[in-house]
Amino acid sequence: MSKIEENGAVALLRTLRLGGARICFANPGTTELTMVRAMADVPELKTVLCLFEGVATGAADGYSRVSGEVALTLLHLGPGFANGIANLHNARRAHSRIVNLIGDHATWHLAYDAPLTSDIRSLASPVSAEVIYTSDAAQLGKDAARGLRAARVAPGAITTLVLPTDVMDAPAVSDQPDDLGDTAPVAAPAARIAGVAQKLRGGKEKVLLLGGNTLGEAGIRAAEKVARRTGARILMEPYPAIVTLGGDLPRVERQAYFPDDVIRQLGDATVVLVGARMPISYFGYEGYPSQLVPDERLALLTEANEDGAAALEALAALLDGSEGDLPASPPVPAAPVGLNADAVVEALLPRLPEDAIISLEGSTLGGPWLREAHRAARHRVMTNTGGAIGQGLPCALGAALAAPGQRVVSLQSDGSAQYTVQSLWTMAHEKLPITIIIAANHRYGILQTELRRAQADLAHPAIAGMTVLDDPATDWVALAKAYGVPALRVTEAGQLGEALDQGLACNGPMLIAVELP
Repeated sequence: MSKIEENGAVALLRTLRLGGARICFANPGTTELTMVRAMADVPELKTVLCLFEGVATGAADGYSRVSGEVALTLLHLGPGFANGIANLHNARRAHSRIVNLIGDHATWHLAYDAPLTSDIRSLASPVSAEVIYTSDAAQLGKDAARGLRAARVAPGAITTLVLPTDVMDAPAVSDQPDDLGDTAPVAAPAARIAGVAQKLRGGKEKVLLLGGNTLGEAGIRAAEKVARRTGARILMEPYPAIVTLGGDLPRVERQAYFPDDVIRQLGDATVVLVGARMPISYFGYEGYPSQLVPDERLALLTEANEDGAAALEALAALLDGSEGDLPASPPVPAAPVGLNADAVVEALLPRLPEDAIISLEGSTLGGPWLREAHRAARHRVMTNTGGAIGQGLPCALGAALAAPGQRVVSLQSDGSAQYTVQSLWTMAHEKLPITIIIAANHRYGILQTELRRAQADLAHPAIAGMTVLDDPATDWVALAKAYGVPALRVTEAGQLGEALDQGLACNGPMLIAVELP
C-alpha cells in the first residue's frame, strides 16, 4: 500500500483501522479535537460518543469480551483517563484487548503546568501493559502498531497511547502495520498435562476449576469429557470475563464468594486450575486463610495465556476408563412466592432468547441467575471481574455493539447502576437491543450482607444511613425516560412476564425497574 501524507491524527486512526481496530468509544476534550476532526477522514472506524469516561472504558471492555477484538477509547488528558480507570481495572482482570488514546497538551506547553496537566504515565501504568508517549509524528505508525501488538498478545491486555496536540497536528503518514502477532493462546506443555492426569487417577474427590478462555463452549465440552472419566465436578471461577451457559451444555457450578462457603464447596478435593486463578478469599476475613485451597491440593493445567480447551482434550485422551455420568443437577426450586430476585430469574429463564448475552452486576440478581442459568437457552454471561462497580451497564452497551442482532440483557443492581447511568443515553442514541432489569431494592445489598455476617445492627441510624438508598428513592422509570430509554415499573410478581415480553421484543433499549422488598 502506498503511503499518504496527512496529519498525525488521521495517520494514527487510519493505521489503527488497518491494524484491525473497528470501534472507538469516545469522550473527547480540547486536546483531542484534532482526532475528532480526523474521524471524518476515517469513516470505516465507528465512533461511539459516551457521556462519561467510565462508560467509554466499560463499553470497550464489553466489546472486547464479546468480540475478542481490540476496542479503542478516546479520553481527555489525565483527569479524563482517571474517570475511566475503575472500568479499566475490571478490563485488565478480564484480559480485554483495549488501546486507550489520550490527548495531551502540546509538547511546548507542558512546561507551563496548565490546569489539566498531570502525570498521565503514572495514572495509566497500573492498568496498562504498555504506556507509549508519542513525541514525534514520524513514529506514529510504529507506536500505533506497538500498542495494537501488545494489546493482542494472549490472553489480552490494555495499552495506552499518550498523544500531544502538536504531534496530532503535524504532517505524518499512515501505512499498513507490520505483523501484529498471533492472538491465539499457546499450547500447554505435554509434561504438565501428563502430571495432572496422574493426579486425577484414583478415588479422591476432584474439581475442574475453569477460567479465562476455557469458559467457551469448546472448553466446557472438553471439561465434560474429563469429568465423565474422573467423576470430577465442573466449576467456573467466581467472576468470569465471559462464560457460555445453558442449552445442552453441562451445568457449570460457580465457585462461591465467602471463604467459609468456598471451603465447604471444595472440601478435600484436588482442584485442577484450567485458566483460573487459585481460590482465594475476596477480602481478608479474620480467622480464614487468604488462600482457600492448600498448594498440595492444587494442580495447574493451564495458565491464562494457554489453550485450556486443547489441554482438557489432551487430558481426557490420557485418562483410562469408561465415561460415567456427571453429578446430578440440583432439583428445580419451588416456585417463588411474591416479588423477589428468584421470581425475576424464574420469569426470565424460559424467555431468554438463544445466543443472548447477559451483563451481570450485583449480587441481588447475579447469584440467583448463575445458579439456574443451565436451565436457559444457550447464552453468554459477563460478570464484574475486578469488583470496581459501575461495570454492568457499559459492558452491556459494548456487548450490543460487538454482536449486532443479538439480544443483550443487563441484570443490574440499582446502587451500582448509579455509577455509570449515563450509559442509557448512548444505548438510546445507538438504538441498541438491550433489556435492562434493575433490581430496585434501594439499598447497598452486598454491604448489608457483609454487615449481617459481622452481626451489625442494620437498623442503627449510622449504619442505615450508609447502606439504605430510599430517602429519596430513585425513580428509575423517570430517570430512564429522561435519557431517552422507554421504561416500565414492576411492583407485583404477576407483572413480570408481560414486562419481560415487552422488554425482550423492543427494537431498542428498554428498562424494567423491579421494585424489590
